[in-house]
Amino acid sequence: MGPFHTFMTGDTMEWFEKRGVPLKIEEDGRIFPESNTSQSIIDCFLSETEKLGVEVLKNHSVKAILKEDEGWKVTTEKGEFTSEKLVITTGSSNKIWSLIEELGHTIVPAAPSLFTFNIQDSRIKNLPGIATQASVKVISENKKVNLESEGALLITHWGLSGPAILKLSAWGARALSDLNYQFKIKVNWLLGVSEEEAFEKLKDLKEIHSKQTLYKYAQLGIPKRLWQSLLIASEVSETQKWAETTNKQLQELASQLTQSIFQVNGKSTFKEEFVTAGGVDLKEINFKRFESKLHKNLFFAGEVLNIDAITGGFNFQNAWTGGFIVAKSILE
Repeated sequence: MGPFHTFMTGDTMEWFEKRGVPLKIEEDGRIFPESNTSQSIIDCFLSETEKLGVEVLKNHSVKAILKEDEGWKVTTEKGEFTSEKLVITTGSSNKIWSLIEELGHTIVPAAPSLFTFNIQDSRIKNLPGIATQASVKVISENKKVNLESEGALLITHWGLSGPAILKLSAWGARALSDLNYQFKIKVNWLLGVSEEEAFEKLKDLKEIHSKQTLYKYAQLGIPKRLWQSLLIASEVSETQKWAETTNKQLQELASQLTQSIFQVNGKSTFKEEFVTAGGVDLKEINFKRFESKLHKNLFFAGEVLNIDAITGGFNFQNAWTGGFIVAKSILE
């Protein structure tokens, strides 16, 4: 039985709700506290820590981790600590990764895993703040990168963001790093509608709204300012009426609506979050116990392992599942 069959999202939600922190599930499967603030999660953990009498030591920067006959010795700036069993849940810390390497473990190099795409393009330059549903696909010249997603897409001052982009950045963390964050994407602003279908829809609109100017009313569920920007890209003038559009213009507009190509030049971290792929090589972990295969009684959980996921609680679930299994293993 896999780790997530042992402690999954339902178990997590029940755990928090029993402690007065109800959670909600978004349409795309992401889970957040109903309070919409991470402080409610922090407060819950601090309350549990106090209730269980767990002592939390602060400002104890770790200097060394040594394997001894009786167990483990951890040296910090403020002293030495020994224990029979050791759990490391330090996330993507290069300092701790170096200490883990000294124990013989392999560390997969870090690569950013939650970032937005930097794009300079006239079609979106003056549209920050516009959000809509779209599908996005990474275009790979060598065909080695096969990444696509759909969902909410947010236009920002520096390019494109939102869940649709963040999912791509998580799924393709290593591949996009290998491309040095220089690649093209194809955006379908109409989700599952093909270029041919869009062209037919536009021809129907031409018949229905023949006397209207295209700029006056946005169509096909596209936000008005984005619709007008795509009209400009299709060389439709601001005063042009539907009856005056040519098939060539409608074909170009259909292409802009369903196959907008953008050049990505770099990345930006998402708000204040920074998630990385990389960490302890998973081949060296026994996932029935989240225990090192190299050293008995050495356990890992969370992003210290080479595991990462999309935004919306998935990384937390990985950490909490690992933590639950580690706790059971320690008590055996």
